[in-house]
Order: sequence, then C-alpha cells, then structure tokens
Amino acid sequence: MVSKNNLTVYWTLFVYDQWQMYIAATSNGLCYVGSPNKPFEELSNWVKKRFPNSVLTQDEEKLQPYTVELAEYLRGQRKTFTMPLDLYGTPFQLSVWNALRKIPYGQTQSYSEIAEHIQKPASVRAVGAAIGANPVLILVPCHRVIGKNGTLTGYRGGLEMKKQLLQLESVSSLMEGAPCMSK
Repeated sequence: MVSKNNLTVYWTLFVYDQWQMYIAATSNGLCYVGSPNKPFEELSNWVKKRFPNSVLTQDEEKLQPYTVELAEYLRGQRKTFTMPLDLYGTPFQLSVWNALRKIPYGQTQSYSEIAEHIQKPASVRAVGAAIGANPVLILVPCHRVIGKNGTLTGYRGGLEMKKQLLQLESVSSLMEGAPCMSK
C-alpha cells in the first residue's frame, strides 16, 4: 500500500452544463469532487492538507469512468454510483459520510436523523461539521440533508446547486413512477 506521503492524486476538470468542478482520485478511488466554478486552488489546497508531499497529476483518462457516472447522474440517468471512493477523514466523519451514502435517491434526512442513524443523537452540530467537510460532493450525497423544519441549509456547492440536485432527484423519481402513456 502506498503511504499518504508518496501518493499520486489524479485530477481533471469536469464540465457539465453551467458547472465546472475539479475532481480527483487516487489509485483506490475518487477522493474529491470540488465546488462548482471554484478555482484549481480549492483542489490543490485540499490535497496539500490531506496528502503532504503527494503529486497532483492531470489525467482525464484515469478520471473518465467517474466523469461518465457524474454526467449520467446529472442527466437523470443514474441513481447510484458504482465507482469506488477513497475517503479520508476521522472515524466520526467517515461514519457520517457512510450514513449519507445510505440516504435513498430522491429522499432527504435531517441532521438529527443522521445523528440518530450513527447512534450519536447529541452530536447534531458535529454531524453538521462532518457533512460540511465532505470532500466528495454528489457521490456522498450531503445535498440530501436538510434542516429539521424542512429548510435547505448550507452546502459547500452553494444552496442553488443543492436545490437543483434535489429537484433533479425529485423529477427523476416522479418520472420513474409515472405510468406509461401510449396511444
């Protein structure tokens, strides 16, 4: 196994519609999906902090399976992701991120429901902080977490992106359940 200090982190710029997001992966899986329309420095700073002495290498081909799945999701053609993730965080953060991955497509949960799910009901604020530190937007679906009263709350990608992702999932779920109309 490669240590965090000798790691190659592969990256590319994923462009879809009005969004441009830097994404990155190690040889083990996707480790980062950046905020839309943010500069390369967001990715490079994240990598420097998580993987000191690592090498950042642009490689569209290596990231292509991830960009294909992301584009399919954004077109409403994919509800689950099959590509591996390589998540780095504290044990608490990893438990929160794993709980997020269990929220079904087209559904939402509150921060307190996530805290209950990981059996830490008094840790709602810490759950919020862990969600805010999620390095893999969309694939670790923190956009599916809303306030207890149903309001949209903070999102690293911005509230407009969060609203669009939830709307996409809502419309795709409705379309799937609609009866076929034929003449």
